[in-house]
Amino acid sequence: MALENLGASSDFNASPLDQSNSERVFQTFSDEYAQLQRRILLATVSISALAVGISAIFLDLQTTSSLLVGSIFGLLYLRLLARSIGKLGTGSQQVSKIQLIVPVLLVLATTKFPQLDLIPSLLGFLLYKPSLIFQTILESRA
Repeated sequence: MALENLGASSDFNASPLDQSNSERVFQTFSDEYAQLQRRILLATVSISALAVGISAIFLDLQTTSSLLVGSIFGLLYLRLLARSIGKLGTGSQQVSKIQLIVPVLLVLATTKFPQLDLIPSLLGFLLYKPSLIFQTILESRA
C-alpha cells in the first residue's frame, strides 16, 4: 500500500513544471555566462593589441613578436578554460586539465624557435589576467 501512495504523491505531478523552470534558469545562466565570456575575450584582445602596439613602437621586432605569440597562447588558454568551465554540470563534473598544456607548449616554442624570447612570451601569455581583474571590478560596481 505504501508503494501505491508513493506513485500518487503530488511531488511527481509537479516535476514537469520544476523541470521546465530549471531549464529556463539554466538557459538564463548559460546566456549570462556566454556574455561574460565575450566581454572577457574582447577585453583580452584589446589589452593584447594595446600591449603589442606599444611594444612595436618602443621595442624591437623580436620582443614584439614574442609578446604577440604569448598573447595568442594566452587567448587559446583562456578559450579552452572557458569551454571547460562551460561544460560543468552538463556533461562534466570537473574542470578539464587540457588547457594546462598551453603554457608548456609556449615554453617549448620559445626554446625551439630562436626568434622568440621567453620573458616577453610569458608576459604576453599573462595578458589575460588584467582583463579578468578589469571585468571583476566592473562586475562589482554594477
